[in-house]
Amino acid sequence: MSTIVRLPLWCADIIANPPRSGEGFHPWMFRAARALWKCGRTENDIRAVLENAAATCGRYVSSREIEDAIRNSRGGAFESASVRCRPRPTINYEQREAIIAKAGGLVDTWEASPVRPQDNKPHTEAIIDQLFPGNPLLCVGSAKHCRTAPREEWRGKLTGLPLLVPNPMTATTGKNQNGEVSNRCLDNTGARRFLVVEFDTGKIDDHAALLLHLAERAPLTLVVFSGAKSLHGWFYCADVAEEKISRFFSYAVSLGADRATWTRCQFVRMPDGLRENGKRQVVYFFNPGVVK
Repeated sequence: MSTIVRLPLWCADIIANPPRSGEGFHPWMFRAARALWKCGRTENDIRAVLENAAATCGRYVSSREIEDAIRNSRGGAFESASVRCRPRPTINYEQREAIIAKAGGLVDTWEASPVRPQDNKPHTEAIIDQLFPGNPLLCVGSAKHCRTAPREEWRGKLTGLPLLVPNPMTATTGKNQNGEVSNRCLDNTGARRFLVVEFDTGKIDDHAALLLHLAERAPLTLVVFSGAKSLHGWFYCADVAEEKISRFFSYAVSLGADRATWTRCQFVRMPDGLRENGKRQVVYFFNPGVVK
């Protein structure tokens, strides 16, 4: 417990809130390990934290899964500044609260949506067609398994899946940081098409207000409910300079956004898909007009 107390608040928040199995425990291990590496913790310290969380997550977690999280997260924690977002800014709570007090909530987001479905059926396939026209390679799957394939091979299957990479892929496989063949890694992920911003602290209405505020600075395309406690805001950024995208994301992080979605190959929630717990990942805002 004393180790967690000495961690920076942003890192302690991650470590203190591991999800249950089926709610993202596997990616949480990577995120927690990366945060601990950044905070100067040793490999043994990180292993102890992950083992402790695994003991109460609701499923058996092998030592190999833990070791993989420790090993794979280290490179991302110390990658050069030329390929990562700027250092995490301190959260400006005063500005965040002022924005939340002024901006609208989830209902306002829904009412502001240029496109709203007229029924309660999932519209995943139609949404993906507009986000990724043509037949690009898409990486789709779950926390346990994913595959990269042409969009047409996924047709009719997307509604029941929880996760996808928000950028087209360049090949069906690539080599990860360990030199291993992977279906999803930076090596086979193409240029940014969308930057996804997620707020997972506070209320859903808070997240909606913050995304509406950010929409004043960048083209908001999509707002997707995670099926749990957060919203994913998709911002169209194809052909925008990386430095400009980085400044925008750093500002979002200063308002409490999760840094994990900066990574181009990071999984995000499938629009109108199904979360592992069976909850629908509802789309509350869709503006295909900003997509070119």
